[in-house]
Amino acid sequence: MNSERLEASARVALAAFLHDLGKFAERARIPEAMQKTDKDSTRRDINVQLYCPHFQNRATHIHAAYTAIAFDLLERHMPALVGRDMTPFASWSEENADDSLINAAARHHRPDSLLQWIIATADRLASGFERDEFDNYNASSDETEYRKNHYTARQWTLLEQIRLDETAPEKLPRWRYPLKPLSPKGIFPVQAADYEKDDNAAAQGEYQKLWDQFKAAMEEIPEAHRNSLPLWLDHFDSLWLAFTHAIPSATVGKVRPDVSLYDHSKTTAALAVALWRYHDDQKHGGGATRRELAAMWDRQRAESEEARKAWDEPKFLLIQGDFFGIQDFIFATGGETQKRAAKLLRGRSFYVSLLNELAALKVLEALDLPSTSQVVNAAGKCLIVAPNTPEIVEKLKVVQTELDDWFLAHTYGQSGAGLAWLPAASRDFRHGAGQDSPFRDLMKRLFEQLDEAKLRRFGLCGDTPAPAVFAGFLNAFDINKGACAIDGRSPACRPLEEGKDVHVSALAYDQIMTGHYLATQDRLLVTRRPIEPLRPGQKLNRLELSIFGYHILFTRSKEATGDFGGEARSGNLARAWDFSLPESADAPLWDGYARRYINAYVPRFDETNAWEAERYEGIENPEDFDPHPEEIKTLNHLARDDRRLDQDGNWIGAEALMTLKGDVDNLGTIFQKGLERPTFAKMAGLSRQMNAFFAVYLPWLCAQGTENGVRRYRNTYTVFAGGDDFFLIGPWHSTLKLAQRMKADFADYVAGNPDIHFSAGLSMTKPGLPIRHLARLAEEALDDAKSSNPDNRKSPPKNAVTCFGHTVSWVHFDSLMEREAGLTRLAKDEALSTGYLYGLLHLTDMAAKVGEKPENALWHAYFAYRTRRQAESRIRGGDDRQETERKRRAWQGLLAEEIARLGIEQHGAAYKIALFTHLYQQRD
Repeated sequence: MNSERLEASARVALAAFLHDLGKFAERARIPEAMQKTDKDSTRRDINVQLYCPHFQNRATHIHAAYTAIAFDLLERHMPALVGRDMTPFASWSEENADDSLINAAARHHRPDSLLQWIIATADRLASGFERDEFDNYNASSDETEYRKNHYTARQWTLLEQIRLDETAPEKLPRWRYPLKPLSPKGIFPVQAADYEKDDNAAAQGEYQKLWDQFKAAMEEIPEAHRNSLPLWLDHFDSLWLAFTHAIPSATVGKVRPDVSLYDHSKTTAALAVALWRYHDDQKHGGGATRRELAAMWDRQRAESEEARKAWDEPKFLLIQGDFFGIQDFIFATGGETQKRAAKLLRGRSFYVSLLNELAALKVLEALDLPSTSQVVNAAGKCLIVAPNTPEIVEKLKVVQTELDDWFLAHTYGQSGAGLAWLPAASRDFRHGAGQDSPFRDLMKRLFEQLDEAKLRRFGLCGDTPAPAVFAGFLNAFDINKGACAIDGRSPACRPLEEGKDVHVSALAYDQIMTGHYLATQDRLLVTRRPIEPLRPGQKLNRLELSIFGYHILFTRSKEATGDFGGEARSGNLARAWDFSLPESADAPLWDGYARRYINAYVPRFDETNAWEAERYEGIENPEDFDPHPEEIKTLNHLARDDRRLDQDGNWIGAEALMTLKGDVDNLGTIFQKGLERPTFAKMAGLSRQMNAFFAVYLPWLCAQGTENGVRRYRNTYTVFAGGDDFFLIGPWHSTLKLAQRMKADFADYVAGNPDIHFSAGLSMTKPGLPIRHLARLAEEALDDAKSSNPDNRKSPPKNAVTCFGHTVSWVHFDSLMEREAGLTRLAKDEALSTGYLYGLLHLTDMAAKVGEKPENALWHAYFAYRTRRQAESRIRGGDDRQETERKRRAWQGLLAEEIARLGIEQHGAAYKIALFTHLYQQRD
């Protein structure tokens, strides 16, 4: 790692990242802008002349003036931006340095110097502009064609506009994001008609409140971390996300306000750093490069050699990372796995996410790139923008070898991380229209390249393939310790617990300890060298293995363990990540440190009493059973959490788990074809928003979500949730209800778009079944949901759920849950016998197979006969035979309507979903 080059790259990133800081500040009407600098001029007036373009005797894009003003206001909370060495910017030893970092950020609409043109070009490429289109945009006033100005316009949701057929989205979408900080509630859109008003003062008031929150939150970044710009920038990235995720980046002319200020900032920074480094690393002349970039956007020079070179030269390298073998990694099974399943699942799930983050960090540091160059990192995949130079490609090959070596040494080829890279030119980032879109074609090539990369593992097809796996395995194997008791295949090297003859691999031990640390810690430190406790009583929870050369420590809050400022100042602290789960539905997801959404929700014991102990009686040794608050529940405990006391004080309900696995349907098509005018910023925003439902909202829903005022889902493990998929384990009935709630909430999240949905597989099992089998059964159920065509629909399969072996559409699943509720009411109010209810299972099979055997058509007759017998048993004869008969017929009609017509006739064999759901709740 070249620290000087990394610092310089971070400065370019910061200037580009905050080039539109003024949009936030201007819409908040910050009072500092109107301060007088002399008797006639305000700071705003002077900066308008310096930074804003002028057309037809008027200034436009006033936000550029506010960028410089806001930079001055925030400077005291930033790393040192004044000093002798501000490479590549001019030194601030002179107050009026023209090529300063602030000028580079603020002059993106009136660029002059090389660095100003770098940021201006990145800004335009992130938005996918054509040359002529940008000229029109630059001449526009801050007002949309949808009768909203830059104060009142609120951000549209990309998810509402996705279309997978040839239809165009509505010209004026109906949903907007609320102008609030990032939170589980704040990521959901609201109806525009109820929210987006024309009151400028009220709209500015919303921005002012958000700005004040942002400024106060900025002070929470540890002061000591300002000594390392790359570290501080990673913190600031999360802060900027928290407060600008719902600010529309563009509110000008015909540009749709559907890209957030955060996503535009992030992609602009990534492109700017890559563009600057492409020219700087190869020692290209600054003057020639500036003329080349200026020619790109000059109509008079559109056909010049400089302009063609600037558009066509592949200066960017898009690097993709993909983690493979996730299932094998998480669900590897040994003799001790089941005993520690809860913590192990939690630890392994987190560890997978940690490996993804550290692999991306390894690439960034090897290439001397800041965190803002990593545009996407979710669900095992990442996207990094780098300069396309021979040096970068060679370094990537070295990094891939280092990643391979680690995975071969510790997973013996069962899992790994693959890198693939694709050159791109400026021309490739233009959005185009319809299918004639250069960026759409670039996305297609990215997906194809990633598919190819999945087939090239450990360089087995290269000139220098990886060493034989089993040679290392045999060298590490100790016959006295045997195979790892956790994963069942790796050589064991250490005892799991002192004094016990159970041995595990170093990786398995770290996974167990990770699950343990996650219960009490909320921050993670990534260091380049091991560190020791800094003060008496300070405990550092280290993992034994280094990962790709990094050392990992778990800590608590700053108040409990400090901010490790000395390690930051020395350069040893590479990253400090907050992974705590949301505490409330609407509190900002910000706590002073870079946030990574890689933690899973895990159920714990609440305040316990004798009633709770009785629920779990027999699971643990009664003498040892003492479930402390915050102690993690085991899967055996979860299996009993849906049992309840009946009127006689007996526990009833099946003791079972439900495994829920699902993912978003047609995700590749959504990204490649779903957007009418795709851009780099929109792609990044769409990826982030898709991930947020599963990585931000779902853990909160499990922890805090209620149903009828009860925290119904709090006993569900989120084994993994992020990107576009999820894997959950919980009490069988609560998890079934959670699937239904997730489907409904996801529909709200995507603004009711019928083209975006997910499929899911539900598998009910006993708690003692090995974890690997739970995963396999859930995967098979999901495959059925994806491949079946439930309800004989004309539409393609998917958008379905498989439960109790039956696949139905989500619409029918909701109906079946209503039928289960109706059946439960009948069973309670009319005292239906268990034998009668079990007999219905056979009738559903007959009804579903009427065409196979003629006698199956008699199911109606069987139903009528059995129901008549129940009526005679339920309603005894009296003196008035006619009245008795009337009551019996009415009773029969009640059951015929609910069970026969609405249940069996409507759903056939799938009515078993309702029957099983009811019957399993009654088991004793």
